[in-house]
Amino acid sequence: MRVAVYYPWVYLRSGIERALIEIKRRSRHDIRIYTNHFDPGGTYPELAGMNVTELSRVSVERTYSAVTAAAMSILRTRLDSAEHDAVLVCCDGLGPLLTFANRRKPVVNLCFTPLRATYDDAYRDRLLAHGGPARPVKRAAETAFRLVDRMAWRNFDAVICIAETVRRRVADNRLFPESKIHLAYPGVEPGHAAPGDLSEPMFLLPGRIMWTKNIELAISGFRLFLKHAPPALQRFRLHIAGMVDAKSRPYLARLQHLAGGEERISFETMVSDDRMRALYAQAWAVLAPAFNEDFGLTPIEAMAHGRPVLACNRGGLRETVLDGVTGLLVEPEPAAFAAGLRRIAQDEVLARQLGAQGPARAATFTWPRFVETIDSVLDGVQHVQRISA
Repeated sequence: MRVAVYYPWVYLRSGIERALIEIKRRSRHDIRIYTNHFDPGGTYPELAGMNVTELSRVSVERTYSAVTAAAMSILRTRLDSAEHDAVLVCCDGLGPLLTFANRRKPVVNLCFTPLRATYDDAYRDRLLAHGGPARPVKRAAETAFRLVDRMAWRNFDAVICIAETVRRRVADNRLFPESKIHLAYPGVEPGHAAPGDLSEPMFLLPGRIMWTKNIELAISGFRLFLKHAPPALQRFRLHIAGMVDAKSRPYLARLQHLAGGEERISFETMVSDDRMRALYAQAWAVLAPAFNEDFGLTPIEAMAHGRPVLACNRGGLRETVLDGVTGLLVEPEPAAFAAGLRRIAQDEVLARQLGAQGPARAATFTWPRFVETIDSVLDGVQHVQRISA
């Protein structure tokens, strides 16, 4: 089957771009990737050799005017239906809008999340809290988008969610019948570090540096940890490593200010895959402070490398990290995070035990299983008869 895989913007090194690579590599179908914004220099280098087709280009800015313009462009985007037998839309917000002009062939939603500003209460509350005078405008935009988005979701023949947290978000907002939603967890590559082998007194916080990752919690928690740590634990440091795109640079500046010149807090924003693997191998533990993560690959990568994980007891992190088995789940408060850091830092036996359980847990999340589920769902819709838009 010829499958057009669509994602509005391919320009970062995020979990969605990684999933695109694995789908292209592993699917038994003939995959062609389409996008409205392709930046081969900003995303994973593997995508440059995968013949990604850029359609009418849209901005990746997140201002309301830019997002509205992007939405209108996606609404008008039409794929050549003669060149594919089905469409797989990677959804984390605006992707479903593509369905209005592309209904001749079966359409499947690979949902990383419906638009969080509309359907994720924790995300929306934080967004509106910083709305100021623009808050009424944001609420009006949310209402308008919700109406259009609900119509778009009716165009899907099947939906695949990447986590139970996402499935619940879709079902609770009545976007698609719950009984018809499939579940496919993304995977990771096997770790390259010996399980339980603790290298350096370093807490690693990997992944994209953006406000939804709640990195300020880790910084505040770490500073509180240092404030009350005995001399033996003062050697620990916090290393934050991940990509920063243009719209997140002000957030990075705020984080650096919050660090307050503390020498034991460092940032690294140009991180290759090899470098990230080396950091995992060096880390004592890996941190995941996101306030309501959809799923999150970094905790699984940490477990694959035999590293214990300290994560917030919220969202998709509860689906990957087993509390007291492969890591610790704590409340998203600086004091709770600091207590978790101290527990892992001062109890090397516990840290080793948690890390040793990680590889077996990570092995339950595999790319072949993820792609096989997608392929099976595509097989199931290939004979669906669709009408033109």
